[in-house]
Amino acid sequence: MNKTSHLKYFLPARCILFLFIFIAGAFIMKQEVSDISNWWSIVASAVNILTIFFLVISAKKAGSSYGELIGLQKGKTPVKKMILLIIGFIFIGMAGLYGAGYICYGVLPYSSPMMVEPISLILAILNIAVLPVTTALAEDGLYLGGGVNQIKSKYAAILVPAFFYALQHCFIPTLFDAKYMIYRFISFLPLTVIFCIHYHKNRDPLPIMIAHAILDLATAMTILATSADHSLYEKMINI
Repeated sequence: MNKTSHLKYFLPARCILFLFIFIAGAFIMKQEVSDISNWWSIVASAVNILTIFFLVISAKKAGSSYGELIGLQKGKTPVKKMILLIIGFIFIGMAGLYGAGYICYGVLPYSSPMMVEPISLILAILNIAVLPVTTALAEDGLYLGGGVNQIKSKYAAILVPAFFYALQHCFIPTLFDAKYMIYRFISFLPLTVIFCIHYHKNRDPLPIMIAHAILDLATAMTILATSADHSLYEKMINI
């Protein structure tokens, strides 16, 4: 029996954790959850680090490693093919975001204002490095290594991790708005399904992780820009 097979039961954990953190944070600060939404990237980085520790410890207890858990193998995919895959994944990710924005808000291109709200400049600078790297390691480690790798049924191994992979974004940040939550879910579902299909077939997470990190790097850089110049944020939300 696979000693890390228990990880598939933790696929909903990040959804629950983000929901709890934002509700508890709003309660402690005596604010609405919407008032602390700009802290989502910092919260995400913290949860990512916690997730990575959990995956590393789980793998170690099973006599394995994080790399073995997710199947990291240097040079498995030729460079040219990897570059094409990365570009394709980024395109699908952006198309999902814009398509969902048009479906839910009738705006093309649409970008959620709360996703690029300014934060402390120092934290924004630090998060340029932390958010992209930890997101790829945590999310792909859990949903691919702990989900796709651990579920025996072919279709369930794709659909279940992809569902929770997309669902967690409904709570990053947490806002009790049905349209927003639907928008967030369908923004990421096409990409998470493609990620899971590709990984199930090839067991090569590297192009997925690189594309994932690039997408989050773009978001982190936008947050840095708005944090350095608050007037830029005002211009963006008024476009």
